[in-house]
Amino acid sequence: MRTQRGAKRGDAAGTSICPFRGPLAAALVGPSILSADFTRLGAEVRDVVRSGADYIHVDIMDGHFVPNLSMGPAMCAAVRRAAPRVWIDVHLMIGNPRDFIDPFVRAGANNITFHFEVERKPRELLRRIKEAGLTAGIAIKPKTPWAALVPLLDEADLFLVMSVEPGFGGQAFMRSSLPKVRAIRKRCGPLRRVEMDGGISVDTAAACRDAGCDTLVAGAHVFGATNRRAAIASIRGDRAVRGR
Repeated sequence: MRTQRGAKRGDAAGTSICPFRGPLAAALVGPSILSADFTRLGAEVRDVVRSGADYIHVDIMDGHFVPNLSMGPAMCAAVRRAAPRVWIDVHLMIGNPRDFIDPFVRAGANNITFHFEVERKPRELLRRIKEAGLTAGIAIKPKTPWAALVPLLDEADLFLVMSVEPGFGGQAFMRSSLPKVRAIRKRCGPLRRVEMDGGISVDTAAACRDAGCDTLVAGAHVFGATNRRAAIASIRGDRAVRGR
């Protein structure tokens, strides 16, 4: 598996090791570039990494599986050029994820997550991603029961629970996603990541962490913050910030 070495949290280059396997001392925060200023993407990525981001989340939408279009492998490659050692988490919200594994591997992705709802042989695809040297995740939409993931609990590195309907940023957090997180965490143990995406803010992050989520995607609440370092620390649940 590809790992990124030589940088620390707060270094504009990125992270030092694979954050998506093994035990964690604190929750991870991954700003979604869907909320970044695309006219200065490189500077935006470097700024949030310097501000404490643990990884960068890249949302890929095809206008079919979800009702919006976003970006492709070229944007992932641009993030890689901007921050050569940052951990890049690619979320494929597309109907044909098999066709895009290799392009995103070449673009520099570290993790690829695809949706359970579109893949007939998810175990096979998870293995293919891992054989390419990446970590592999599987996602479910709000209406998909968590039990759909039970056969894959021993295969995926990351389980992404959507807390909004995928397709657009800025939606309200759906608290009905929290029981799913609790159920998955109870069964997958502490060495695999449980990620939440959608409506994550300082106000909702604590409930996500309490439910067992250790990997949090935040877009507008990081890129739109006046103090990005404080926003990231608050979402992570850093004690120094909570005590203020």
